[in-house]
Amino acid sequence: MADETTTERATRKTREGLVVSTAMDKTAVVSVSDRVRHGRYDKTVQRNTRLYVHDEENEANEGDRVRIAETRPLSKKKRWRLVEILERAR
Repeated sequence: MADETTTERATRKTREGLVVSTAMDKTAVVSVSDRVRHGRYDKTVQRNTRLYVHDEENEANEGDRVRIAETRPLSKKKRWRLVEILERAR
């Protein structure tokens, strides 16, 4: 019966952001900016979200542009993992 009904897993969210802190071991804080329209004034506003990212090898540095993916909860605040470093900080 399990073979007949195939359930597809939802694709996980991916985001691109800027590393703002690497003070913790195996964890980086990534700031992700999102442009949204204001509900009342129809003006485009920029919202920043700080996401806690699992970085196993501590390879990300502050100022790096990174791609992150959603994953299972790894700690109280950590729900994202580092996929790749897109651009190193200068």
